[in-house]
Amino acid sequence: MRIGFIGLGIMGLPMAENVSKKYPLIGYDVVKKEATFPIVNSIKELVDNSDVIISMVPKNEHVISVYNEVIKYVRPGMICIDMSTISPSVNQIIALELEKIEVKMLDCPVVKSQPAAISATLGIYVGGDKEVYMKVKDILSCMGSNIIYMGSHGKGLTMKILHNMLVGQIQNSVNEMMFMASELELDLNDVVQAISYGGGQNFYLDTKANNIINDAYKTAFSVENMNKDIHLAKDIADNYDLNLTGLNNVCRIYEEAMEKGLAKEDFSITYKVVSKEN
Repeated sequence: MRIGFIGLGIMGLPMAENVSKKYPLIGYDVVKKEATFPIVNSIKELVDNSDVIISMVPKNEHVISVYNEVIKYVRPGMICIDMSTISPSVNQIIALELEKIEVKMLDCPVVKSQPAAISATLGIYVGGDKEVYMKVKDILSCMGSNIIYMGSHGKGLTMKILHNMLVGQIQNSVNEMMFMASELELDLNDVVQAISYGGGQNFYLDTKANNIINDAYKTAFSVENMNKDIHLAKDIADNYDLNLTGLNNVCRIYEEAMEKGLAKEDFSITYKVVSKEN
């Protein structure tokens, strides 16, 4: 199978590089990129020379724009795999439009950040026809070491949004705990070690504590991306008339971080929002 990969950003480029080690692959991005595989100049050229299309772009509007072009050139029997994190309803609409011309679509958002994209150890949540998933499972395994089928169209995205809703709240708990510990004049390195002795140990304390302690926030996953994802969760919660106070609070904190110009910073920098509120 020939692969066409659309979206060669901080995550997409290493993901495409890993697929290209096993499959013939060409790439396309609106911004000129350099890669170990061929880069084409248009979506038409990419679709014309591919059997499977993979897309990895930031937001609803980008996915809609991409597939407004893709749908012009795809052929019956092709498979499209969107790995972006967007609204499940947007994916479902696009999938239905593609099915009208006998093209199948999967939603396959990823979890973990750029280091996992580079090492091909991403987690991947799959939504769509299970038979289609089985046809491309080997392609997905080039990018991720943990892949789980979640159900029909949009279910992979729903799971990703739930995952990041939880991550946002865990990081906020880390932020609040670290700030309170600082106010109580505890050594923060000792605090992290002490928590590792009990049930409070978690990935985000282990990996983000040094950001807070050293006031150095190298971006692995940005504030703007987390802001987008938790607001997708809030949209779903609102649609189901769910009043989730933790989610509402985290949305407020990320809105404030965006207003403070922290969009491109690592999402752990929300510590500064928490600390300056007190």
